[in-house]
Amino acid sequence: MNLKTQLTRFAAFALAPVAVAGLAVGAPAIAQSSSSALASVQSHLKSTNSMTANFVQTDRNGQRLSGQLTLKRPGKIRFQYQKGVPLLIVGDGSSLTMIDYEVKQVQRWPVKNSPLGALLDPDRDLSKYAKIMPTGNDDVLSVEVKDPKRPEYGTITMVFVRDRAAPGGLRLRGWVALDSQNNRTRIDLSNQKFNVVVADSAFKWTDPRPKQRGRAG
Repeated sequence: MNLKTQLTRFAAFALAPVAVAGLAVGAPAIAQSSSSALASVQSHLKSTNSMTANFVQTDRNGQRLSGQLTLKRPGKIRFQYQKGVPLLIVGDGSSLTMIDYEVKQVQRWPVKNSPLGALLDPDRDLSKYAKIMPTGNDDVLSVEVKDPKRPEYGTITMVFVRDRAAPGGLRLRGWVALDSQNNRTRIDLSNQKFNVVVADSAFKWTDPRPKQRGRAG
C-alpha cells in the first residue's frame, strides 16, 4: 500500500459518518460494570480541556507514519503529519476537514457524525453509542464505537490506561480503526500533555483550492 492510499483510507475512516443509535444491552452484571467504566471515561473527557501528543500511525502491513496531535475541546483537533505527507486533518468545532495539498481538494464532515466525536465532545452520552470491551487488565479500558446497522462505517476502539497524574485518572493511549474490508489502522500516542495552553490559531489551515487561496478554515 502506498503512502497516499494509507493516509486517504485512515482519514476517510476517521471522518466517516457513524450513527449514534443505542447498542445492545448485555447481562445486568456486565452492564453495571460497563456503566461504571464508561463513567470513568466520561469523567476523563470532561476533565480534559486540551491535549497535545506525538502519534504513530501503523497500517496492517506495518507501514508507519508519525506526526503531532493537538486537541482542544469542544470540537477542535489537528493531525499534523510528518514532513513530506500532503494531507492535513483539522476539526474546527463544527466540522472535520481533510485537506489534500497534492491534488488541492478539501472534504468536510460534521464532527457530531464522526467516531472522533467521542473524543471531541465531552458532553455526549457515551452509553448511547459506545461499549466497554474486555481487556483482562483492570488498568486498561477499551471503548468500542460501532454502528451494527452500518457495518460499512467500520469500528473504532479507543484505549485508555489508568494514570493518577492524568485528568480523571485516565490517559488516552491511542485507538484502532477497522474498516468494513478489515483494513486495520492503529494510532499510538506518546508524550501526552494535558490542559496546556492551545491557541485557536492552531486549527487554522490554508485552503489549496485556487479560488479559495489564502483563506483559513
